[in-house]
Amino acid sequence: MKNFTKLFFIALLMIGFSMNMVAQFTLSGEFRPRTEYRHGYKALAGVDQDAAFFTDQRTRLNFDYKSKGYRFFVSMQDVRVWGAQKQLVVTDGYTTTLHQAFAEIFLNDQFTVKAGRQEIIYDDHRIFGSVGWAQQARSHDAAIFKYNKDGFKLDVGLAFNQNAAGLKGTTYTVAKSYKTFQYLWLHKKMDKINFSILALNNGQQVKDFNGNFISGVHYTQTIGTRVGYKAGKLAAFLSYYYQGGAMADSIGTKLNASLLGLDVAYKATDNLTVVAGFEQQSGNSQVTASDEKNAFTPYFGTNHKFNGFMDYFYVGNHGQSVGLQDAYLKFKYKKGKLNAGLDTHYFLAAADVNDGTGKAMAAGLGTEFDAYLGTKIAEGVAFKLGYSHMIGTETMQQLKGGDFNETSNWAYMMVVIKPTFIKK
Repeated sequence: MKNFTKLFFIALLMIGFSMNMVAQFTLSGEFRPRTEYRHGYKALAGVDQDAAFFTDQRTRLNFDYKSKGYRFFVSMQDVRVWGAQKQLVVTDGYTTTLHQAFAEIFLNDQFTVKAGRQEIIYDDHRIFGSVGWAQQARSHDAAIFKYNKDGFKLDVGLAFNQNAAGLKGTTYTVAKSYKTFQYLWLHKKMDKINFSILALNNGQQVKDFNGNFISGVHYTQTIGTRVGYKAGKLAAFLSYYYQGGAMADSIGTKLNASLLGLDVAYKATDNLTVVAGFEQQSGNSQVTASDEKNAFTPYFGTNHKFNGFMDYFYVGNHGQSVGLQDAYLKFKYKKGKLNAGLDTHYFLAAADVNDGTGKAMAAGLGTEFDAYLGTKIAEGVAFKLGYSHMIGTETMQQLKGGDFNETSNWAYMMVVIKPTFIKK
């Protein structure tokens, strides 16, 4: 934790300077260890497969300084698995990263500019999200121009990534990343209705047939909307996004994909809310050949939030696959310091799964049950636990491997402590 120690002393110096200024300085943190049991997590368990059991931990130190004209924010983060580092160690810098480091300039009451490494979150996290469940979370190096007045918001975001400072060329070779993006997000809030429009132009470095990065950038476009309605005990949300453009292969294969989502929430009692919904993400058929790609990609979304907590879909997996249909029913209970819930998902492929002989299999992939419980045990301290169970099908086995007759389940236990050391 050498880097954290240095930052703590830097923070003390910053406090000394800030005490006599008309500004606000906050030094806060987060301590979040999570123990997990995994047997059939992300894919069906195999025959005689041993379960995984481990504890990983996220530790954060946040510096937040606000004045009338600007905001300066830094979040240092250390992510590690207990036992992955030996007891006698010379350095530990390999696990410590800069999660966020940005400045926000307030040009006036309506216009701000935010630049640097930052989380980008819009609407329900479907296309842009923080991926907060993952211990490392997600952040971007970007500049965002913001306008906000009378319930109307307009953001324009820009990013251009490079491996390092160079003398020639801009070929980008960082795996599982994007080279550039430009987006526009518009949001309007009214009495019972609010809606957002998102347009994202995402550029990726081209790869040849062997998977090597080569010169050139291909762009895909994601355009869509999310509309929400709330009245009394009822709330409903409709989302639709279309993706087109050219894939990042050498021939620029055409992309034609979509996402449609609808959910309705009803507050049955003061403490119980029932949610029913359906989401479909288009996919590529394994049976019928096509000269275009039809798999939708929720590029930067918090995907753990949507299609089951066991992360079978779109959490570092299932990309460019057969898509997904997800019908779900959720029960959420909240009273005082306690919150609990039970989610049920029924999954189907959105495109044909090949049975190995060229014929399409039944679309059903399986049913997942997610139960969770959380409670606040002290000021700034929360305790959470959960259990999930997947009942897979032969089609799921064909698609992801494993054995659908085996028990596939997952459990976790987590403590979250968020102290505020100083708020001056």
